[in-house]
Amino acid sequence: MTGVLDDVLAAQAAPAATTVVGSLAVAALLVVWGPAWRVLRHVVTIAHEGGHAAVAAMTGRSLQGVRLHSDTSGLTVSSGRQRGPGVVLTLLAGYPAPAAVGLAGAFALAHDRVRLTLVVALLLLLVLLLQIRNVFGVVSVVLTGGALLLVNGWAPLPVRSAAAYLLVWFLLLAAPRTLVELHRTRAGRRAPMSDVDQLAGLTRVPALVWLALMLAATLGALLLAVTWLLVP
Repeated sequence: MTGVLDDVLAAQAAPAATTVVGSLAVAALLVVWGPAWRVLRHVVTIAHEGGHAAVAAMTGRSLQGVRLHSDTSGLTVSSGRQRGPGVVLTLLAGYPAPAAVGLAGAFALAHDRVRLTLVVALLLLLVLLLQIRNVFGVVSVVLTGGALLLVNGWAPLPVRSAAAYLLVWFLLLAAPRTLVELHRTRAGRRAPMSDVDQLAGLTRVPALVWLALMLAATLGALLLAVTWLLVP
């Protein structure tokens, strides 16, 4: 067990600069290319709902379960006080969660912890899986975890490095896009109960202000990751 832990925590050889930049380019393509985005958007939903669930548990709310849907939407149900910091923080956590996970991964990769990045991602998926309450959600999380397990367990180090960087860049780039999508959806009056609208109802701070704060946080995370991974 000690040997396994040492292997997970150990630093690996730093990848070539072409791997870091190339994975960023591929991640950007996956975020902007419609067919790829429609599939990989489910990964973002996993992180989004995981953020809601994690903060709900940390603030003392009773977590009832998480559902992931085929249209890339999701729902995290928790019980507790209907107002107050706990519910506000729980609602606030969703959209920035992919960027927060990506930033944590970027920090690990900046210190050459490729295996640690992938293992932690797997553990987070396993914890979330215990809270999933519908079949599609289970399938979505299991497929995502299976892909990570395959790469982490059997792929050579260059492939593992590329996969870890690709995952991190994808989450960091995808987080702002989901907020742009939310803004467009709200403009078309198709999301009356979005996270930012619920926050506005709880705090009387306009929904657009909450959306702008989340967008600033996700773009800040991306900028910080760029300085860690791309600036010599």
